[in-house]
Amino acid sequence: MTIRLFDTATREVRDFTPITPGEVGIYLCGATVQAAPHVGHLRPAVAFDVLRRWLTRRGLKVTLIRNVTDIDDKVLAKSAAAGREWWAHAALYERVFTQAYDALGVIPPTYEPRATGSVPEMIALMERLVEGGHAYSTGEGNVWFDVHSWPAYGELTRQKVEDLSPEEGTEAAAGSAGEAKKNPHDFALWKAPKPGEPESAAWDTPYGRGRPGWHLECSAMARRYLGETFDIHGGGLDLRFPHHENEQAQSRAAGYGFAQRWMHVAWVTQAGVKMSKSLGNGLLVSELLGQAPAPVVRYALAAVQYRSMLEWAPDTLDEARTTWERLSGFVTRASERVGDVPAEEVAKAELPEAFAVAMDDDLNVPQALAVVHEHLRAGNTALASGNDAAVRDELVTLRGMLDVLGLDPADPQWSTSTDDRYATALDQLVTAELKARAEARAAKDWATSDAIRDRLAAAGIEVQDSADGARWALS
Repeated sequence: MTIRLFDTATREVRDFTPITPGEVGIYLCGATVQAAPHVGHLRPAVAFDVLRRWLTRRGLKVTLIRNVTDIDDKVLAKSAAAGREWWAHAALYERVFTQAYDALGVIPPTYEPRATGSVPEMIALMERLVEGGHAYSTGEGNVWFDVHSWPAYGELTRQKVEDLSPEEGTEAAAGSAGEAKKNPHDFALWKAPKPGEPESAAWDTPYGRGRPGWHLECSAMARRYLGETFDIHGGGLDLRFPHHENEQAQSRAAGYGFAQRWMHVAWVTQAGVKMSKSLGNGLLVSELLGQAPAPVVRYALAAVQYRSMLEWAPDTLDEARTTWERLSGFVTRASERVGDVPAEEVAKAELPEAFAVAMDDDLNVPQALAVVHEHLRAGNTALASGNDAAVRDELVTLRGMLDVLGLDPADPQWSTSTDDRYATALDQLVTAELKARAEARAAKDWATSDAIRDRLAAAGIEVQDSADGARWALS
């Protein structure tokens, strides 16, 4: 079968043929580590994780680069507001993003470069553009890409420079007030330090001291880790313009083939509005993981086809939880009946043709899940009838399909989160004991109070008394 994927540049689903047979190079725009991630940040990571898993299942060797933007206007502003060094602030939230990726079962990228680790490559690319007549300096530290020097500018998003409003994609000069760009749409390759910015957030270049522009960072890192021409560049839908448009223009103006296909993941919305920190409607991943087990959150993000908007409603997690409990419940019951299936067998399981057709069709996950549910029903029927051979067949098949989606309930990744009812029951029982202890203490019944505390301690529960009442933790 042929894998077919949508290409944003051509606006059509096309056959996917890797540049190098048997290998795939993917560059995914990662986090600007200014603050904790919300669910909209994690959707592209989960979508490309599914793509990576499917390509691997199809026998391809995948190299996936997901960058970290650790130097940026927002990082500098947020770190200053927090009273931290910019690099310490970036490192803090890089760890928070990594924890979120790990919690949702996203396979770590092949390489995860930080922007600050590729400054020499950025300077070299900038010099190449200046020498080629595609970029110019407007004074100490400011270098701009000349959009009129590249006739194909706008080809990714099918726009013409003359049709753009002055506000679209523009960046103010970072240096003195007298420095002006040739054209309002020229974008920054390098930025002179602004007043008050730390000295450590700037690097020396032939054009003066400053720091890289966002677009230059990704072009340089993509070339460094994937070469001059690679298979797929992806990210969130909001990155098409100006970020990806500018990346493509500067890379191709430098003489590089750059990305051969563009893939963009649609937004997570609430009431039809894109989630964002600036609008105050971003659901933090940490909050969601407090409301539901990690695989439930992942299911909610993965179940909608990646190019479709994901409307996050009050019942989104409840619906995902119900489905996850059906899937994990069958896997648990079937495994108890016929025994555990080795992970190696799951990884090599023959998948239903209808599932493969759906996944080959631009990762049509909803259609693939329809096949999953067909086999779930068959598996439950086999359990009810006592047909152990059929139970095992369906168990292997179901787990094989879910493994592609990163949702195999028997994967050790989910071993601590497949069922939160135990934690809920424990909390309710311990809370009842603490209430009884508080009543005993209020009645000055110290013997009963001590007995309850000792009983909990014997069960591995540590009671922590405070002015706000007693709390408990596992000892």
